Amino acid sequence: MTLQETFGARLRRAMDTRGPLCVGIDPHASLLTAWGLNDDVDGLERFTRTTVEALADRVAVLKPQSAFFERFGSRGIAVLEKAVAEARAAGALVLMDAKRGDIGSTMGAYAETYLRKDSPLFSDAVTVSPYLGFGSLRPALDQAVLSGCGVFVLALTSNPEGAEVQRSTAAGGKSLAQVMLDHMAAENADAQPLGPVGAVVGATLGDAGVDLDINGPLLAPGIGAQGATPADLPGVFGAAVRNVVPSVSRGVLKHGPDAAGLRDAAARFADEIRAAVASV
Repeated sequence: MTLQETFGARLRRAMDTRGPLCVGIDPHASLLTAWGLNDDVDGLERFTRTTVEALADRVAVLKPQSAFFERFGSRGIAVLEKAVAEARAAGALVLMDAKRGDIGSTMGAYAETYLRKDSPLFSDAVTVSPYLGFGSLRPALDQAVLSGCGVFVLALTSNPEGAEVQRSTAAGGKSLAQVMLDHMAAENADAQPLGPVGAVVGATLGDAGVDLDINGPLLAPGIGAQGATPADLPGVFGAAVRNVVPSVSRGVLKHGPDAAGLRDAAARFADEIRAAVASV
């Protein structure tokens, strides 16, 4: 695996060979407690190391939630840096769930943090928010192409509050989410097999009610603890379901700290997702 390949090619191969599954690394205080760990840096490090060692050599994507590391300051970020490097070395693609969004040089600095090859937090992709205007993401979009990485843009999220912004009507009569999806499709035009710009669309939405044909990956959080199941994916994503990267966090992590339990849970979800996709 080299970064001379496009992100879309690397992601497609990872999903085809390892299964279409993204597992979140979300060290909630409640999960640390459930694992018998203290809610401190040592507990964070043990939780993260166990998850990476159990899953990084077999799942397509690992998605650390940056906030749960940031809350411990520089020592937490050090744990995150090590996890990113070790997960990528084991063959997993790392999607940094940071949801950054800003303008100008600040957005450029975020892009360099996660998408520049010599950064300690260099990841295969990062989540970003477009709601300062899609054009505000240009530094991240450009850096992603330069580094062979991806950017996942919030479109229709699984939290109920998101609808008041994302479902609002933009100029021209389309929903704001559809406007953002149209921008993503334009960025991905003519890319093969997938473009570098993905959309975040919640698996809990039922019929999404938007055109998801963006020629890019669709990150689908909400499976497991949030109530969606693999069987729900065809109804939400329709013909685009083969490009979906379903994301499960607590549904897998609750089976730790036993490494075999984590692996078995991830394998079950991957198998169920394959079956759901094959039914379309």
